[in-house]
Amino acid sequence: MAYAQKVESGMAGRECYHCKQFVEEGEAHDCWTTTEAALTKDLSEDLRDAWERLRETAVEFGDQRIYASHHSIMFARKVCYFLVRPKTRFLEVCIMLARPLRGPQVRSVIAGSKSKFANMIRITHRDEVEAPITDWLREAYKLQDAVARKKPAKRSKSRTKRIPPKR
Repeated sequence: MAYAQKVESGMAGRECYHCKQFVEEGEAHDCWTTTEAALTKDLSEDLRDAWERLRETAVEFGDQRIYASHHSIMFARKVCYFLVRPKTRFLEVCIMLARPLRGPQVRSVIAGSKSKFANMIRITHRDEVEAPITDWLREAYKLQDAVARKKPAKRSKSRTKRIPPKR
């Protein structure tokens, strides 16, 4: 039954703007909710091993949140510093840094803003999760400490000319 037919027949509810599914009133619906297990359940043995090594490496850095969001697994302190998108034949790793990376492992670099770059890497085996990739991950983790230590920029003085009061 189409959305319009459900509304005309008197069924109370709404259409989810993400997945376009009709959700009856009072029914729980969250089409974006997923878990690490759901995203990694179909990985091959090599990719699963690589995923586990990536996760273990990140956990060793210190306090952070690790959570699944849509098609990605995010690693964040205050903001996300890297994410993993499990694919059929590889793990797509996106490392957020203040500089573009150079190396044979880097597939592409996307400028996210004036100060951040998304460095895209593909991992197909556990043995690839070593230096320099682990060094880049650690650098991304520590980047938020460096940003927090920076002093806020001084405000520039107003460029408008002050006019003295008339006497």
